[in-house]
Amino acid sequence: MTSSKRQKTTSTSSPPPYELLYWPTIPGRGEHIRLCFEETQTPYTDTCNSDPKTGMKTLQSLISDTNNGDATNPPPLAPPALRHGELVLSQTPNILLYLAPKLGLAGPEGDEHALYHINQLALTALDGLSNEAHDTHHPVATGAYYEDQKEESKRKAADYVSNRLPKFLRYFERVLRGEASKGGEWLHGGQLTYADLVLWQCVDGVSFAFPVAMERMRGSGEYGMVFGLYERVKGRENVAAYLQSGRRQKYGMGIYRHYPELDAAEKA
Repeated sequence: MTSSKRQKTTSTSSPPPYELLYWPTIPGRGEHIRLCFEETQTPYTDTCNSDPKTGMKTLQSLISDTNNGDATNPPPLAPPALRHGELVLSQTPNILLYLAPKLGLAGPEGDEHALYHINQLALTALDGLSNEAHDTHHPVATGAYYEDQKEESKRKAADYVSNRLPKFLRYFERVLRGEASKGGEWLHGGQLTYADLVLWQCVDGVSFAFPVAMERMRGSGEYGMVFGLYERVKGRENVAAYLQSGRRQKYGMGIYRHYPELDAAEKA
């Protein structure tokens, strides 16, 4: 009997271990990769959090200007990076695209286009709910302090909260209501994929950065399916256990930062 779900790929020999290289102590872009491993109970090493001193030396060597790569791997520009045997990959969406079929997060088996649709959804979430969220506190220069671009940040955040954030939430609401979702519980194909995990992490991060705005949007009822998906992912056994563990890093000075002056105004 053919399964409707795409299974993890298997091999008769033991696969090489997965190694995630990302900045320690923050969720950041590496969190999307961690969530895939945690949801599927796939063993991995989070090098910089497991051994910060040695891990940071390894990471800094990998992204150093003196690293020209090797015969098959170009050098990564920035983390996250994934090492799997002799393969080295960087860029979050690229790593997720590589991992998804191996971890059973690539959509229904037999749908040759599913992976590309799932990638499309993940890229959209990362664009509007990660990259743009980051730009609210660094709209002028990523290398400058927030305090040096605070006024520009206020303008950027006001537009984000009023226009851009609702636009992306409305988009994912439409996706969940669409026929390709296959029921509205998950973004594509009627089953959990890595796009759902990406969207969950983005919504969680934006909720940390803009708690007033996000609570208002949740209360509006306009994005009920998006927040429903958020609660379903959060309630999954493996994800819930991970969120309660020491492996889950706290938000701080990463992509998602909470500055009350950038959030929506409290109701009078």
